[in-house]
Amino acid sequence: MNSAFPERRLGKSGVVVGAMGVGTWAIGGPCTAGVGFALPTGTPLGYGQVDDAKSVRAIGRAVDLGARFFDTADSYGAGHAERVLAQALGKRRDGVVIATKFGNTFDEAEKELTGTDVSPTYIRRAYQASLKRLQNDWIDLYQLHIGDVPVEQVDEVADALDRLCDDGLIRAYGWSTDDPERAAAFGQRPHAVATQFNLNVLEDAPAMLETCDAIDHAAIARLPLAMGLLSGKYTHDSRLPGDDIRSRPPAWLQYFDAGGGVAPEWEARLASVREVLSSGGRSLVQGALAWIWARSPRTIPIPGARTLAQVEENLGAIAYGPLGAEQMREVDALLGRAAA
Repeated sequence: MNSAFPERRLGKSGVVVGAMGVGTWAIGGPCTAGVGFALPTGTPLGYGQVDDAKSVRAIGRAVDLGARFFDTADSYGAGHAERVLAQALGKRRDGVVIATKFGNTFDEAEKELTGTDVSPTYIRRAYQASLKRLQNDWIDLYQLHIGDVPVEQVDEVADALDRLCDDGLIRAYGWSTDDPERAAAFGQRPHAVATQFNLNVLEDAPAMLETCDAIDHAAIARLPLAMGLLSGKYTHDSRLPGDDIRSRPPAWLQYFDAGGGVAPEWEARLASVREVLSSGGRSLVQGALAWIWARSPRTIPIPGARTLAQVEENLGAIAYGPLGAEQMREVDALLGRAAA
């Protein structure tokens, strides 16, 4: 086993992070769709109730274990995740790379998302608000959170972000989108260095990875554990609290059925590769993360964690490294897809 913590460079920038980050959506706590948002009012948009003290300890443990890249968003818990991250890092902020996102509007007091806004005026206002919640003087990676912004609006958004870079307020920026055309349009800018998109062993994204190669972007893998499906803890009989997004999944969340049970087709896919992923001493989670590293040297998975045990299991994957070529071929064969 290789105990070294491998590194990744964020695209064309000089920003270097570890090959695994830590996602913070889950620590944001309850949040719902409000009037004006694209989903029915009251739709849950978080992972339910959280214990902030446990979240703080989990983040601290992640830093102890070598994590230096933390991904958050202003809308996670309507600002709460950014506040908890700031509390957890405290004086340990130096040497840590923080990525946050903008584009969703929200009511922090009501814990509701209310719409979207990517105008230059709003971008700067959202940046200042995130900076205050993060208790910091700059943001390392600032990411557009709205994946379907029209391509013709890209220049206006990027110009606003370039001004933040020129003012020394952000080091670089990126886009959270699953559309290769949009990623490519953004990627022509010199300060654009990363694209974030869905990528896990059950949901490959070859076109997005090819785009990241073409534009020299880091590939930040969101949902690397398929929202907990790849932990192996959930089945078709599982039930989750009503304030958990997985209990009332929107159309894009395919892994879970209403109520929080695993959708049968996804449960079957997981069963087919479980043995390969958990071979060689790895846990299922560690095998799923190992697949992402083997998929491309640009990848940075950002699994979320709310407990010490989750952090330790996730970061424990580093010691095993990526899956081997034969294991990757076997996974593709079992899932009925062509080898990447």
